[in-house]
Amino acid sequence: MKLDHTKAPLFETLLKYNTDGIVPFHVPAHKQGNFCDPAFKQYLGENTLKIDLTLTSDLNHFHNPVGSYLESEILAADAYGADDAYFLINGTSGGVQAMIMAACAPNDKILIPRNVHKSVLAGLIITGAIPVYIEPEHSNEWDFALGLKAADVQKALDSDPEIVTVFLVHPTYFGVVSELQEIVEICKQRDVLVLVDEAHGSHIYFHEDLPISAMSAGADISASSTHKMAGSMTQSSMLFVRNPERVMRGKKPLQRHKIRTILAYLQTTSPSYILLASLDTSRREMALNGRKHVQNAIDLANYARHELNKIEGCKVMTIDGYDPTKLVISSKEMGITGKQLIRDLRKAPHNIELEMSFFFGVLALFTIGDTQQTADALINACRAVFAEYSPQNITIPNSAPPTPKMILTPRQAHFADYETEIISFTQSLGRVCAEAALSYPPGIPIIAPGEQIDQPTFDYIKTMQQYTMNFQGPQDKLLHNITVFKGI
Repeated sequence: MKLDHTKAPLFETLLKYNTDGIVPFHVPAHKQGNFCDPAFKQYLGENTLKIDLTLTSDLNHFHNPVGSYLESEILAADAYGADDAYFLINGTSGGVQAMIMAACAPNDKILIPRNVHKSVLAGLIITGAIPVYIEPEHSNEWDFALGLKAADVQKALDSDPEIVTVFLVHPTYFGVVSELQEIVEICKQRDVLVLVDEAHGSHIYFHEDLPISAMSAGADISASSTHKMAGSMTQSSMLFVRNPERVMRGKKPLQRHKIRTILAYLQTTSPSYILLASLDTSRREMALNGRKHVQNAIDLANYARHELNKIEGCKVMTIDGYDPTKLVISSKEMGITGKQLIRDLRKAPHNIELEMSFFFGVLALFTIGDTQQTADALINACRAVFAEYSPQNITIPNSAPPTPKMILTPRQAHFADYETEIISFTQSLGRVCAEAALSYPPGIPIIAPGEQIDQPTFDYIKTMQQYTMNFQGPQDKLLHNITVFKGI
């Protein structure tokens, strides 16, 4: 049966609550803006505060939805080609943790590329699953990991038959994709589940010229950041399940309602209905007009890529099988670090805020919200900034992150009885790390708790201290000091 995507059931229920003239004797305390900081209220507007509601008889319960809420999720599943869809209000991070909880039992082995988001560590700690890391090919030209090859996944599965789940990042922060469809087929032949972190790919469902989506490729579960690329409000995402009867946990079938139960463990019981309504309405807009919006983003990105490549010393990534709405801009030919370039573009009069910087480049995202004016602003700013640079002869550092040796699993490290101590990072070679160290964005751990600081890892962190940004995770954000385990 064809569903009616002109509807936004959840949003419409919120509007009806207000037009019915309900007098609220429930949280939140501001009572639809009756008590609110005047400046805040004036800036947001009364309508925003009026739909900042809680669980009511009309809105149902977030963790056991019926009525308009459930109808909204059914429409979302249809729009994204899934059998089931679940709204998330703590970002894709919560979805990643839920996927791992659904697929893995304690001591289950899960194949994971090293360039995963830190939320995967949380999922491993919660479940006690054991990561088996696989190294994606690294691009020295562009300073980041490429997608996984199906042959490499097959080799890893053949080498360790105890692996029950494969976790993929598709597309990556930089728009790079794996051989997803081929990997899914290999996994199905072995009855291995496929989980996909699709945080940066919520738009790829709506245009045939973009990489294949997780659900279209036959993945079992994926988590997608609707807010990143499909227009909902920050912090709102969706979890998708395909062929739910295949989803297993510890080799036992997992009933569909169990995913809802897992999400109830991970998400608040006081959800923001503003965020949820934004998921409902962004689905409506993308289902009705998504291809047109995504085409505009692709066209603007390609236009900007063409113009930026004309600038001396400026090079924009073009590789096979990637998402063209991600503009990876390299300043390597000028010997200018990404940290300096992102800072120079942010200054007046340019006022360009980019997504992130890395060793010798920056990342600019073109989305459904961009226009010809924003594209031209980026191009003109880069022209002006690059004109101020002169080519420099520099030694380019090795940008490939190593995979440290795992002494303790993430869960073992988190609950370890070993005492810890804070030491100078210069004295840490050979020690076992007791905290995570990562750069954010994109939030990929350089070293995780329980891993040994070997020579390649030590050298890589020293390089990052010189060329990129501060660290997240460790107590010392500059990582001059690091927390390690005693007696191990």
